[in-house]
Amino acid sequence: MKKNIILLLLYVAAMQTAHAQANLPGTTTASPTKEEQEILDLSKNKWKWMADKNVDALSGLFADKCVFVHMGGSWGKTQELNVIKSGGIWYKQAEVYGASVNIFGNTAILLNDIDLIAALGANEVVHAFMVTEVYIKENEHWKMGSLTFSQLLRPVKLKIGDQPQH
Repeated sequence: MKKNIILLLLYVAAMQTAHAQANLPGTTTASPTKEEQEILDLSKNKWKWMADKNVDALSGLFADKCVFVHMGGSWGKTQELNVIKSGGIWYKQAEVYGASVNIFGNTAILLNDIDLIAALGANEVVHAFMVTEVYIKENEHWKMGSLTFSQLLRPVKLKIGDQPQH
């Protein structure tokens, strides 16, 4: 019994330490560093460019080998840009509730807790996602290497027709 209690306490302590080491959306952390803020700003611009279907700006942001993981499949840069340009997926509005950045050398991982309003053909949908964005710094510039949408179990907060709250 004593051994189990000690193991439980060690486990709880280890989990608290592990959690404290990563920036996660919704956690209270110090102000972002200049480099972290640069990534947060890039992500914010990316959501606007996606809503505006600005494939020229997005093409400059996405690395040539960038991968995109959606609920319906995964593909590369060219297909993502074609889907955006054609309106196959129109990222109409991303309401970001929390964002965090963790930087490891020349790699940054950004997590966004969002509600996304998207038009898929003629159908408009809204989903709660944790979006993982991976950026790689090349020649002093950040390029996106991956964008992954993971559906969250929490209820959607944003209703279709709501105005952005910035």
